[in-house]
Amino acid sequence: MDSNKDEAERCIKISLNALSNNQPDKARKFLEKAQRLFPTDQAKNLLESLTQNGKPPDENGSPLNGDEPRMRHRSQEDEARVSGDGATDTAKPYSADQLDAVKKIKSCKDYYQILGVEKNASEEDLKKAYRKLALKFHPDKNHAPGATEAFKAIGNAYAILSNTEKRRQYDQYGEERSHPTRHRHHRHDFEADISPEDLFNMFFGGGFPSSNVHVYRNGRMHFGQQNRHERREQQRDGGLALFVQLMPILILIVVSALSQMMVSQPPYSLSYRPSAGHIHKRHTSSLKVPFYVGERFNEEFSGNNLRNVEKSVEEDYISNLRNNCWKEKQQKEGLLYRARYFGDSDLYQRAQRMGTPSCSRLSEIQVILHG
Repeated sequence: MDSNKDEAERCIKISLNALSNNQPDKARKFLEKAQRLFPTDQAKNLLESLTQNGKPPDENGSPLNGDEPRMRHRSQEDEARVSGDGATDTAKPYSADQLDAVKKIKSCKDYYQILGVEKNASEEDLKKAYRKLALKFHPDKNHAPGATEAFKAIGNAYAILSNTEKRRQYDQYGEERSHPTRHRHHRHDFEADISPEDLFNMFFGGGFPSSNVHVYRNGRMHFGQQNRHERREQQRDGGLALFVQLMPILILIVVSALSQMMVSQPPYSLSYRPSAGHIHKRHTSSLKVPFYVGERFNEEFSGNNLRNVEKSVEEDYISNLRNNCWKEKQQKEGLLYRARYFGDSDLYQRAQRMGTPSCSRLSEIQVILHG
């Protein structure tokens, strides 16, 4: 509340400077903003005077404090500060409900409260809650002060709770984050592996994370690096635990390497692969699926062996089509949902025109196989 009061006072100063420069529209804008942030009689009286007379209370138009150069200089500094501090959150109008919603998110004590779900919430419950809140608090939709931080907190909450391992650790240690007086060596930092913007794009834009992934911790962005002190603590306290956790992975890697040595490479590729020697194009006899083979393929495969290879090719091809079809549908549905929510007709038309070629090809193959 104190921060809103300070912001409102700066807005009033800017409006007074605008009035002295004969800029009533600009003055009205900042007075209205001051009233939204922290209602005062001063801003109210100035607004009423502007509405009734088109002038400030001092009808001569002279500076109200009699010190025009100093006031103008300070007001310009305040205006720059206001625009720099909250351009994305407060430069546009917002409702009281939006501001209350932001305050509610910022007052939440844990990730479950942020998403508004129970601790036994399923993955589908988490998705529904995130989809609703992400659209509600997206910076393009909500311009209330703090909306951007609330949006980041929502993304971070979903990223942690949707990850089985991170959620398990959070359920075990997360409560201690609310009690700084407890022993620090039991505390864990729960960090998302994806930024809120990339997460939002995956849900509603069909995009995938960029290579420059940031980590958001407690609503603030950090690059994926730790200072030397943290690294030394982790090496000292978690070295043995890390080795035990990695042991199954190391065993799996060794077994996989031995299996690769014992099993020959497949005799085909679905794409042109000179590095594997698959440079000659063929088509399966049934579905006419294109694939690539090596120089000696005709000599090594014929009869039943050839039919088995072509069957594997078609199974791999259909599996790829199913995966690509799912991605195409997710991308299209996400864009349509986003367009309807924001009322963006251009985005809606673009989503409607978006094709799903993998799904179309999969339907054609189903007709061929099943008549």
